[in-house]
Amino acid sequence: MTSTLIFQTEDNDGVIDVSELKDVRSLHFGSFAQQSAMSLKTPDQLQLDYAKAMMSWLLFYEIGSDDILLMGLGGGSLAKYMLKQFPDCRVEAVEYRAKVAEVAHDYFDLPHDSRLNVVIDDGAHYVRERLNLQREFYSVIMLDAFDSQGMAESLCHLEFFATCKAMLKKDGILVVNLWNNNEQFTQLFSWLGSLFEAKLLFLPVHEMVNVIGLFFHEDAPIYSRKALQKRAMQLEKTYRLPFKKFLKDLIAYNPNFIDHVTSN
Repeated sequence: MTSTLIFQTEDNDGVIDVSELKDVRSLHFGSFAQQSAMSLKTPDQLQLDYAKAMMSWLLFYEIGSDDILLMGLGGGSLAKYMLKQFPDCRVEAVEYRAKVAEVAHDYFDLPHDSRLNVVIDDGAHYVRERLNLQREFYSVIMLDAFDSQGMAESLCHLEFFATCKAMLKKDGILVVNLWNNNEQFTQLFSWLGSLFEAKLLFLPVHEMVNVIGLFFHEDAPIYSRKALQKRAMQLEKTYRLPFKKFLKDLIAYNPNFIDHVTSN
């Protein structure tokens, strides 16, 4: 079945397409790859598996009146979901392309909300400037910034990730959407493993090249496996995401790292 193109625009970085297939609206950057997706029947729910997996950090952090930094807005699925689910949190979303942000508001129901601040800037430039104002500010930093080749080139530097760590609160978590099928993954694994002293976990996304990396600052809480199993059940009921499977996969895929961030 062929999707229907409902909107197209272009900027200096290329084409931006919005298409629909059945009840799913998708964002594309001039290719078949889905950058973001939304069910027209349940627009507040996460549609793509990798986006759901990016919320696995909730297993390890009690969300409250927190500040979250999201780099890479896309269709705004993650920002919209967090605003809906976490009424006391604030989300800062950094998007390089102004027209992408416009499309998120116009076609993917991203709200104009006082708790959401959308910044049009390069992510690396933004965190450098932000660091000059205040360190240890964000509870969670989520990085989901891709072009057709992988993670945006301006972000693939050790300095950038060191700056992200400095922006995290001491009990904070950096969440990174990675592709495990290119050379970037090996380099990023080396940098991030060193920066966070091997306090990390990887969550592969079933039948996709995406791997979600969770990187824990020095004072991130340590939960027992039993407590995590209980949390997974509670979170699954609350957020309708597969947290029990997330936990099972995190334990299975991280035999060398799971003991660094959990206790027996």
